[in-house]
Amino acid sequence: QVQLVESGGGLVQAGDSLRLSCAASGRTFSSTNMGWFRQGPGKEREFVAAINWLGSATGYASSVQGRFTISRDNVKNTVYLQMNSLKPEDTAVYYCAGSTTFSRMSDRYNYWGQGTQVTVSS
Repeated sequence: QVQLVESGGGLVQAGDSLRLSCAASGRTFSSTNMGWFRQGPGKEREFVAAINWLGSATGYASSVQGRFTISRDNVKNTVYLQMNSLKPEDTAVYYCAGSTTFSRMSDRYNYWGQGTQVTVSS
């Protein structure tokens, strides 16, 4: 079992940066593939980024490619999402999630955090 707690969200202006953190508890974090998803107002949840258990492979949604960076620290049991050049359309609740597979599909993820709100004003 992996328990996940996100932090770092907030209200920023377009063009600003934020770094989200997801702290994990549980012995299996270092062998768990991790992802970030988001759900904007009136929208379905969508994939943002993923990283494999070793940190050697990453994947991004085209809408964030080049602006967002996912990383992890298996000593600190934490996964990060560095978000640069934020846009109003990035406004959403951001969730971190854990999976036994390296995937973009939300239904492959077994563990979910409670989410953190990111609001980007224009």
